[in-house]
Amino acid sequence: MLSAPESISGPIKGLATAVALKRVGIGSLVLERSPELRTTGAALGLMPNAWLALQALGVAHKLTSIYSPIQKGYFTNVANGATQQVSFMRINGTSNGPVIVHRKALLETLAGELAPGTIRFSSKLTSIRIVAIDDEVSSSIAIISLQDGTIIKAKVLIGCDGVHSVVARWLGLTAPVNSGRSAIRGLAVFPQGHGYKQTSYRFLDEGKRAGFAPLNDKELYWFLVYNSTDEETVGDPKLLQNDVMKNLAKDFPPSYLEVVQHADLATMTWAQLKFRYPWDLIFGHLCKGNITVAGDAMHPMTPDLGQGGCSALEDAVVLGRHLAKSSLPNPNGHGLIVVLDAAKAIEGYVKERRWRAAGLITGAYLSGWVQQGGSGFFMKFLRDTIFYGFLFRRVVNLQYDCGKLPIVSSLSKSDAQTKID
Repeated sequence: MLSAPESISGPIKGLATAVALKRVGIGSLVLERSPELRTTGAALGLMPNAWLALQALGVAHKLTSIYSPIQKGYFTNVANGATQQVSFMRINGTSNGPVIVHRKALLETLAGELAPGTIRFSSKLTSIRIVAIDDEVSSSIAIISLQDGTIIKAKVLIGCDGVHSVVARWLGLTAPVNSGRSAIRGLAVFPQGHGYKQTSYRFLDEGKRAGFAPLNDKELYWFLVYNSTDEETVGDPKLLQNDVMKNLAKDFPPSYLEVVQHADLATMTWAQLKFRYPWDLIFGHLCKGNITVAGDAMHPMTPDLGQGGCSALEDAVVLGRHLAKSSLPNPNGHGLIVVLDAAKAIEGYVKERRWRAAGLITGAYLSGWVQQGGSGFFMKFLRDTIFYGFLFRRVVNLQYDCGKLPIVSSLSKSDAQTKID
């Protein structure tokens, strides 16, 4: 049973976790519900903390050779036209601004690090149970049932299965709640070039926040976040595009409307923004024995700090570190690691991530609320003096370093067997 794989479910979060485990010598199996790698969607902004995680995963250089960081940004108040410029450049000439990357590129980069067969497609999780076993180096295993009747026994189960996580529900975590806002995202394509350099543009209005930034010289990533109702649903992307231009953003500057007009409809998505209450993370059960969650399954948050994907990459590295600490080389060879105390490793991971994730959820929600709350004196004071001047740095650290993955020690077979015994 020691050779049973660590089982992971989910796209970016699952792939990143599998890469982290591979780098510390632990075998894993990624269960993906879709029949193939889900590369649809637009892009995401990766902040400095995400790049530190990608460096630990050993893949950062594959993306930095393609994408460049944003160097400055313009923030425009739609109501009065006032614009403020913000520089992301450090004293040494480097940028600490976000890097906008294609979602597809990040997925394929992570997937390319994994051995064939690591990802099992069309695998829908239906039930989970823990079975105690009589073993000196393991106290239980997770029994996972799939929709096709397959039964998988795993030393560790990591639920990276998104906002509506089956694993989170099994752990007893409360369901995410609606933030009262929705987001529209997409790519805009300019075959002859859009002319924008490494600069982001943001537009703030009461109840609305929008922006765009370049991925390369022909593509821009754009978004719109707006107050919405629980009953609202949106389907056809062409109707969605028309709604943005003729209703939601009709008073926005022509530059933004031109970007939306050039939208690649195949990349457009709409979603209600949900989050988990931070106290559910602080006081809730984020693990049970050798089962835990990561990414949106643990800490769904609004996108107002751009930390959804970034924090999931942090999760992967931290989880890999803790599992590696509780592991030894496999005495039977095969070049893999034996996890000696999975439950203890999972508890260490949860302890390290609980408060960090709760702080990001809080910071993201407050950031969106104060930005979209209007331009009156009270909201301006709350935004500039209270939130950004006092609270922001105390609950959010966009330079956060999640650490390095340890180098796997090379104990001899006899030494490893002695320690296991």
